Amino acid sequence: MSGSEAIEHKLNLTPQFDASGLIACIAVDAGTGEVLMLAYMNEEALRRSIETGQAWYWSRSRRELWRKGATSGQTQRIVEMRVDCDQDALLIKVEVGGDGRACHTGQRSCFYRKVTLGQGSRGRAALSMND
Repeated sequence: MSGSEAIEHKLNLTPQFDASGLIACIAVDAGTGEVLMLAYMNEEALRRSIETGQAWYWSRSRRELWRKGATSGQTQRIVEMRVDCDQDALLIKVEVGGDGRACHTGQRSCFYRKVTLGQGSRGRAALSMND
């Protein structure tokens, strides 16, 4: 079995962190399936998330480990964690605490703007608010 086949078929978690030591993690609402956010985990954030059942992330801008909701109260209790076929991306199904919002802007989801397709020029597309 080649290296990629072993990763794709074995049942051991062997996360494939990028050159910066990070792995992308998509958080979705466990009840509705709504995509809440995309964040990154380093090895320590992943370990803590698995051990505690709470979502921990690595802030690329602040360059620090953080537990979701530690200051905002918008905690994320992990109900289920999945890894993709290449083990280079994670998906977590979460129950959101606090007021149910996941985005630091106050929106329920970080994906609160729509991109207007077919009308952009040179990479500039119009945005609109989600319904």
